[in-house]
Amino acid sequence: MIYVLIFLVGFGLSISGGISIILYLNFIPAGLTIIDYLAIIQTKIECYFLLIGIIIMGISVQKMSLFSVK
Repeated sequence: MIYVLIFLVGFGLSISGGISIILYLNFIPAGLTIIDYLAIIQTKIECYFLLIGIIIMGISVQKMSLFSVK
């Protein structure tokens, strides 16, 4: 049951990070290039939540599948 909770935390983090990345896309019509956009989201910690959440979800799914094989 703990792995389901960890999965949900990872899911929430990935949703938060994905929404942040999408919100920062509004800078592109303001005259920024893609390289500038990538440089901006590289400095924002909330954009890393997407990657951290995907990693946490992957680990929890892997652990859950190990317990379901028995």
